[in-house]
Amino acid sequence: MHIAEEKPTRYLAFAICIALFLAGLVLLAWWPRIGGILALIFGLLTAIGIHDVTQSSRAILRNYPILAHIRFFMESIRPEIRQYLLESDTDEAPFSREQRSLVYQRAKSTSDVRPYGSLINQYKPDHEWVNHSMMATHLAHHDFRVTIGADQCAQPYAASLFNISAMSFGALSANAIRALNQAARKGNFAHDTGEGSISPYHREHGGDLIWEIGTGYFGCRTAKGEFDAQKFIENARLPQVRMIEIKVSQGAKPGHGGILPGSKVTAEIASTRGVPEGEDCISPPRHSAFATPLEMLEFIDKLRELSGGKPVGFKFCFGHPWEFFAICKAMVESGRHPDFIVVDGAEGGTGAAPVEFANHVGTPLQEGLSIVHNTLIGLNLRDKIKLGASGKIVSAYDMARTLALGADWCNSARGFMFSVGCIMAQVCNTGRCPTGVATQDPLRQRALVVPDKAERAFNFHQNTLKALAELTGAAGLTDPNQIRPKHIIRRISSSEVRLMSTVMHGLNPGDLLEGRAKHPLYTIYWPMARSSSFDPA
Repeated sequence: MHIAEEKPTRYLAFAICIALFLAGLVLLAWWPRIGGILALIFGLLTAIGIHDVTQSSRAILRNYPILAHIRFFMESIRPEIRQYLLESDTDEAPFSREQRSLVYQRAKSTSDVRPYGSLINQYKPDHEWVNHSMMATHLAHHDFRVTIGADQCAQPYAASLFNISAMSFGALSANAIRALNQAARKGNFAHDTGEGSISPYHREHGGDLIWEIGTGYFGCRTAKGEFDAQKFIENARLPQVRMIEIKVSQGAKPGHGGILPGSKVTAEIASTRGVPEGEDCISPPRHSAFATPLEMLEFIDKLRELSGGKPVGFKFCFGHPWEFFAICKAMVESGRHPDFIVVDGAEGGTGAAPVEFANHVGTPLQEGLSIVHNTLIGLNLRDKIKLGASGKIVSAYDMARTLALGADWCNSARGFMFSVGCIMAQVCNTGRCPTGVATQDPLRQRALVVPDKAERAFNFHQNTLKALAELTGAAGLTDPNQIRPKHIIRRISSSEVRLMSTVMHGLNPGDLLEGRAKHPLYTIYWPMARSSSFDPA
C-alpha cells in the first residue's frame, strides 16, 4: 500500500485528550471548576497516552494509545471458562484461542498451567493424546538437533527440531524480521527467509538462515525472471545461509502463483528481490529452471555445488500422487536425491489467498507427511533424506504428533508471529497491521520494539522445546525422534479409539522396490509415475 493512504485515526483519541486537556487549562481563567475537571481528567488520559506511545512491551498500545486499554480491560475481566465455552471457535476459525493463548504465555515465560483439568471435549471425534509410561524418564536437556546433508554435503547443518517457517520480508515488516532473526541467533535455530529472498534485516543480527527460492527466483534472477547462477552464488555462499530450500508449492495456496502490485514494490523490496521498483512483482505458479523430475534433481545437485556444498532440498504441499512418485522414481534411477524435503500442509497460512485455495486445494499435513515418509521407506531412501514439516504447528503436542508421523524437525510460522505480537487482526493484505508485524508502514512497525519481541520469540522457542522434553519423558522415551505412531491415540467416535499406527498406512523398507506395497495409493498411482515427466503415464 502507499504510505500516503494511511489515515492516522488510531491516534484520534489521544489527540482529542490532548486538545481537551489544553482547553481545560485555558478555561481555568474563566470557569475554574469546569476547567479544572477537564484538565484533571484529560491530563491524566494524556499522560497515559504519552506512556503508551513511549513504552516498548506492547506494540498495540504504541499504535493505538489509550484506545487499546479497552481491549486489555475486556481481556482482564473475561474468565477463562467464558473464553472457551461462550467464545468457542467455529470451523472457520484459522487458529484456536487455546493455541494463541499458549504461545503468548510461553513467549512471556508466564505459567501455562491451568486449574480444574482439561477444557477439551475428550470424547469428540479426532481428539488425540499421547499414552504415558509408568516408567517415565527425565531428559536433561531440550536442545534437540538433527543433522541435514551429512552424506553428500561439505557443509551439513545441525538444525534445531523447531524453527521459523517461511515468511518473506514484504509480507512481514522489517522490525518483525529483525526480531525473529535476533531470536534465531540467540536460540541457535533457523530462520526461513520465505521466497522474498534475503533482506538486510535478515542479515542484521546474524541468525542462521534457510534461503527459500521460489518460482520468481528472487535474489538470484535475471531481468527476465530466470535463474541466475552468479547471483545465486553471491547469496548462497554467505556464512549465515545454512541451507537452500526450493519452494515448489506452499500449503496455503498450492499451484497458485502470486503478484505483489507495483504500488507495494518499494525500493527496499525491489533491491532485495532483484525486481524493478514500482512494477508488479510476479511469482509464476511453476518453475522455469526444470520441467521434469530428472531435471529437478539435476537442478538440486547444481545448487548444492554452487553453494559450496550446503544442504539443498525442496518444499511442497502434497498434490497429485504420481508427481511425487515420479520424483522418487527419478531418485532411484539417477542415484541423485535432495538432502531434505519439507512437507507443507494445506492448513498452512498466508497473508492473502483465494478462499477456494485456502479451503479446498492441497493435502493436509498429516496425510501428506505420512505418504512422503512411507514412500521413502518403501524405496530404502528414508535414511538419506531428512523430512521437515510445517502447517499449524504451535505446541509441543503438535510437534510430537508430527514427529510420530515421520518428520525429523518442525517449522512454525504463525506461532512465531504470535510470539512477536500478532493478534490475528486478519488485515495482513492491507498493510494496516495494528501491531506492526505484517506491514511496511514505518510508523506502524515502529510499534514493534525489536529487543523485546526478539526475547519473546526466543522464549517461545525454548519453552516449547522444554515442553516437548517433558512430553517425551512422560511417554517413557529419551529423545523426541523416538516418538512413533504407536504412541499417538486418536478417537474415531465416542465409543472407538485407535492407535495412529493403525489409522495411517505404513510401508516396510523396500516394499516399493520389491512390489510388496498393496495399498491402493501405490497400486493405482505408482505405475502412473515416470521419471521423465510430471505427467501421468
